[in-house]
Amino acid sequence: MSNRIKKVLFICHGNICRSPMSEYVMKDMLDKRHLKNEFYIASAATSREEIGNPVHRGTREILRKQGISTEGKYAVQMTKADYENYDYLIAMDKWNISNMMKIVGSDPDGKVKRLLDFADNPRDIADPWYTGDFTTTYQDVCEGCEAFLNWLLEN
Repeated sequence: MSNRIKKVLFICHGNICRSPMSEYVMKDMLDKRHLKNEFYIASAATSREEIGNPVHRGTREILRKQGISTEGKYAVQMTKADYENYDYLIAMDKWNISNMMKIVGSDPDGKVKRLLDFADNPRDIADPWYTGDFTTTYQDVCEGCEAFLNWLLEN
């Protein structure tokens, strides 16, 4: 890897379930591998609906069981400037990508990807806001973060 810090922004609809889950799972993985100083990890929403709200209880609980705290995280909205400020803009599903493109306009540098596009079985991560299934979302997020991190370390 180069000496330059890699900046990753995880993005979902409201920034209270999947994207903060991805942010904190990735931070935990980096910490355990002693790589946290090589990355800047954050998360944001494509919508304004949850701006300023804390991480959803379901996400907080499943991460707490893994010893991961989301203390101090509140939903923020993605901006057009994020395209220039981050190396990777990682969406949870195709709908997020569609909404991200409305914000950034285009993706000339190929920064916009779905998290599970890095995994062996590319797919959307279901939104637990609608499914209520935070366990499956957590498993998908872990699979995606592991695959994404491995890809980052190889490329």
